[in-house]
Amino acid sequence: MRRYVYALDLVEEPAKIAEYEAWHRADRISPAIVASLKRAGLANLELFRTGNRLVLIVDAPNDYSPDSKAASDARDPDVQAWEALMWNYQRALPWAKPGEKWVLMQTIFSLAQLGGNGP
Repeated sequence: MRRYVYALDLVEEPAKIAEYEAWHRADRISPAIVASLKRAGLANLELFRTGNRLVLIVDAPNDYSPDSKAASDARDPDVQAWEALMWNYQRALPWAKPGEKWVLMQTIFSLAQLGGNGP
C-alpha cells in the first residue's frame, strides 16, 4: 500500500468554503466521483481543511498510477463536470506548475520508517 498526500487551496471566502464542504457531504458527493475512486482501486481517500488549505490523503495499492487515474478522469465527462464545479472553490498553490491542481507533498519525516516499537 502506498500513501499519496496532496495540497490545494480554497478561495478565501467563508461562504464558498462552506459550499465546498457541503458538496463533500456523504449525501451530496457525486456518485460518479465515488465510482471513479473505487474503479481506481483506492483503499481510502480523506480530505482535510485548515483555513483555506486542503490536504488530500490517498491510500492506494502499490500498482496504482496517478497518471493513469488522471487519464481515465480526463475521459470521463461526469468527473470533468465535477472538477469544473470544484474549480469554482479551489485555487492552485502559488508554486503549482501550469495546469496543476493538487500538488503532491513530499514526506519529510515518518515515524513508521524508523522501525521499532519504542525507545
